[in-house]
Amino acid sequence: MSSTPNGSITAPEEDQDAFSSSTTPAVKFGTPEALEHVRKLTDVGAMTRLLHECIAYQRALDLELENILSQRTDLDKQLSNLQKSAEVLEIVKADSDYMLSNVRSTCDLADQVSGKVRELDLAQSRVNDTILRIDAIVDRGTCLDGVKKALDSEDFESAAKYVQTFLQIDSKYKDSGSDQREQLLASKKQLEGIVRKRLSAAVDQRDHPTILRFIRLFSPLGLEEEGLQVYVGYLKKVIAVRSRLEFEQLVELIEQSSANPNQVNFVACLTNLFKDIVLAIEENDEILRSLCGEDAIVYAICELQDECDSRGSLILKKYMDYRKLASLTSEINSYESNLLSVGLKGPDPREIELYLEEILSLTQLGEDYTEYMISKIRGLSSVDPELGPRATKAFRRGNFSKVVQDITGYYVILEGFFMVENVRKAIKIDEHVPDSLTSSMVDDVFYVLQSCCRRSISTANISSVIAVLSSAVSLLGNEYNEALQHKMREPNLGAKLFLGGVGVQKTGTEIAMVLNNMDVSGEYALKLRQEIEEQCGEVFTAPADRERVKSCLSELGEMSNSFRKALNVGMEQLVATVTPRIRPVLDTVATISYELSEAEYADNEISDPWVQRLLLSVESNVAWLQPLMTANNYDSFVHLVIDFIVKRLEVIMMQKRFSQLGGLQLDRDSRALVSHFSSMTQRTVRDKFARLTQMATILNLEKVSEILDFWGENSGPMTWRLTPAEVRRVLGLRVDFKPEAIAALKL
Repeated sequence: MSSTPNGSITAPEEDQDAFSSSTTPAVKFGTPEALEHVRKLTDVGAMTRLLHECIAYQRALDLELENILSQRTDLDKQLSNLQKSAEVLEIVKADSDYMLSNVRSTCDLADQVSGKVRELDLAQSRVNDTILRIDAIVDRGTCLDGVKKALDSEDFESAAKYVQTFLQIDSKYKDSGSDQREQLLASKKQLEGIVRKRLSAAVDQRDHPTILRFIRLFSPLGLEEEGLQVYVGYLKKVIAVRSRLEFEQLVELIEQSSANPNQVNFVACLTNLFKDIVLAIEENDEILRSLCGEDAIVYAICELQDECDSRGSLILKKYMDYRKLASLTSEINSYESNLLSVGLKGPDPREIELYLEEILSLTQLGEDYTEYMISKIRGLSSVDPELGPRATKAFRRGNFSKVVQDITGYYVILEGFFMVENVRKAIKIDEHVPDSLTSSMVDDVFYVLQSCCRRSISTANISSVIAVLSSAVSLLGNEYNEALQHKMREPNLGAKLFLGGVGVQKTGTEIAMVLNNMDVSGEYALKLRQEIEEQCGEVFTAPADRERVKSCLSELGEMSNSFRKALNVGMEQLVATVTPRIRPVLDTVATISYELSEAEYADNEISDPWVQRLLLSVESNVAWLQPLMTANNYDSFVHLVIDFIVKRLEVIMMQKRFSQLGGLQLDRDSRALVSHFSSMTQRTVRDKFARLTQMATILNLEKVSEILDFWGENSGPMTWRLTPAEVRRVLGLRVDFKPEAIAALKL
C-alpha cells in the first residue's frame, strides 16, 4: 500500500484489477464530502462500485498500518538513544553557559584596558609632538646661531645647510609669530643676496670653480630652478664666447688674400661648436641633475640648442658665402641650359667635388649632433615619453636645420653637375683597357654613379637621395645607353669582322667589347640597385621614405633590362654575321644519303660525312671570339649559333629518307654535335638538340608500333618536343615503314 501525492490511497495489488479497471475513485474517502456524496447516491450500480472502492481503500489502509507498526521496534531504540543524548546535551549546555560568562567578563576587562591604552597612546603622541616641537625650537635656535657665525666667517656652505635645515623645520612647524623664524628668514635672504652677487661676479670673470661652488648652494636654499637658469645661461655664454672667437679667426683667414684655402676649415669650426655643447651636457650632468633632476638635462639641451641654431647657422651661411654657392649653382644652371653655346665652359668638376665633400661633412656633423641629442633625451627614464618626439620636431624646425636644408639644396645641384660632367668625361675618353674585356667607360661611369649615390645617402636627406638617383637613372638611360649602342650602329661592321676568310682580331675585339660593355652594364646596374637599397634601408627607417627609394630604384632594374635587350639585338647581329659562313657546310648535308647499307654505315664510322666539317667551321668562325667575350656573352653567342644549326638540320632531315641504319647514323651524328657543343659552353645544350635526338630515336625503331613504348604514359622522364603530326611525319621518312601502319597509330 502507498499514498499518492494528493493524499488518496492506492489499492493493494489483489484489488488492482477492479480498482484500476475504472478511472480514479469517484470520491476522496475520509472527508465530509465523501459522506455527503454517499447520501446522495440513488443508483445501485454506483453504490456497488463505490463499495468496492471503499473496500479497496480499507485494505490499503490496513497494509499501510501494518507497515508502520513493523517499524516500531527500531523507532523505540532510536528514541532510547535520543534520551541518553539529551542528558549529555544538558551537561554541554551547562559548560557552555559557564564559558560564555567567563568570555563576557574577559571582554569587558579587555575593553577597559584598551580604552586606557588609547588614552595613553594619545597622551604619548602629544608628548612626542611637544618634544619634537621643543627640538624644532632648539634646532631653529641652533640654525640661527649657525647661520650668523657661518655668514660672519663666509662659510656659505655651512650657512646653506643651516638654512636648509631651517626650511625643513619650517615646513613642519610654521610659527609666523616666532622671532627666530623672522630672523632666520632675514638671514636666508641675506645669504641669497650674497650667493647671487658672488655668482654673478664669478660668471663675469669666468671663474669656473667659484661658479660651481655657489651654484651648488641654490638647492639648499630652495632655488633650484633659478640656479638651473643661471648655470645654463653661464654655459651658453661660455660656448658663445668660444664659438665667436673661432668664427672671428675664420673670418680673418678668409679676408687674408694670402691665406691658404686649406687653413679655412669650416668643418673644424662647426665641430668645435658641437663638441662644446655636447661636453657642456656630459661634464655637467651631475650638477644639472642635482638642481632639477633629469628635467634639468632636457632644459639644458633645449637652451643650448638655441646657441647651435644661432652660431651653427652663422657658420653655414658664412661657408655658403665663402664658396659662393648661390652664384656657383646659378652658373651651373645657366651652363646646363646653354650646352649648345660655343666656347661656354662650366665650373671645374674637381673643385665641385671638394665642395661636395665639405658640404657632406658639414651636414653629417649636424645630423650626428641632432641624433645624439635626441637619443640623450629619449634615454632619460623619468622624463615624459612624448618629450622625445617634441624635441625632435624642435631640432628639425630650428634655424640651423633650415640652413642645412638650404645648403642641401645647393648640394643636389652640385652633385648632379659633378655626376653628369664626370659621366660625360668617362664616355669621351673611353678606351680599350689592356687585359680587360670591357672598355674604360663602364667601370668609370658606374664608379662615378656609385660614389655620388653613396654621398647622397650620407646626407640622410631623402629628397637629396631621390634627386641624385633620378639623375643617375637619367644618365644611364640616355647618354650612357647611347654611347653603348653607338658602336653597334657602325655600317658594314659585320663585313669587317672577316677578311680573306679569317677573323679580324681588332674588329672582333671591338665588337666583343661593345657586347661585353652591355653585358657588364646590366650586371652593374643590378648591383648598384642592391647596394643602394641596402644602404637606404639602414639610413631611412620610415616606410614612406623606403617606398620612395624603392620606386626610384625600380627604374634601375628597368635600365638593366634595357641593356639586356640591346645586348640581345647586338648578339643577333653578330650571329647574323657568322652564320652565313657556316651555312654552306650545312647545305652540303642535304646531299648526304641516310638510306644506308651496313657497308656504308661502317664507312661513315671511319670517314665522317659532314659532322666534323661542320664543327671545324664552327670552331674557325666562333671559337676564336671566346677569349674576347665575357662568359655570359660567349655562352649566349654559342647558343644562338646552335639554334641556327639545329633549325637548319631539322629542315634538311625532314626532307630525307632513312633506313634503320640511317636512323642510327643520325643518332650518332646528333650525339657528336651535343658532345662537342657541350664542351664549348657552360650552359646545357641537350635541350637545343632535343627535337633532333627524338627524330633519331623514332628513326631507329624496329617497327612502327614500337613508338607506343615511348609515347604517352610510357614516355617516362622524357618530354616529347615533337607533336603527334610531326611524329607521324618522321615515321614516314623510314623507307621500310608502311603508311597504313603509321596512319593506324593512336597518338
